[in-house]
Amino acid sequence: MTSGDLKLRQAEKTDADQIFALAREFALTFRPERQAFDDAFPQLLENEDALLLVATVEGTVRGYLLGFTHLTLFANGRVAWVEEAMLESAYRRHGIGRMLLEEFETWARSRDAGYVALATRRAAEFYGALGFEVSATYYRKMLTVTK
Repeated sequence: MTSGDLKLRQAEKTDADQIFALAREFALTFRPERQAFDDAFPQLLENEDALLLVATVEGTVRGYLLGFTHLTLFANGRVAWVEEAMLESAYRRHGIGRMLLEEFETWARSRDAGYVALATRRAAEFYGALGFEVSATYYRKMLTVTK
């Protein structure tokens, strides 16, 4: 793979099928459902506080990153949160994940975010090499969705 083959850009509507395939590979606890994905995808593309980046190699989406900025009280303003970062397994260890995170950091800085955070049980070495530090324990509680 040469750097000429790789492009980072904001996701577009036409990327939906390829991003959905990666999201299904990403999810361990949840199994993404297509209808829920199709409902959320256009909203994320239009959300000014969200950034959905894709990494394409020769025009095919091989990775994506979904992140947000939001206001806080404790951090004196905005912070940025990486919600999902996924690379197709054959494209890991080629610098693509680093590029996605660096692009997200640039966007977060442009929105005056004080820091970038994420929760993960994977790739500790990768995130450490990019300057991330262990900061907290992650808790969650599953909620029953009523429709």
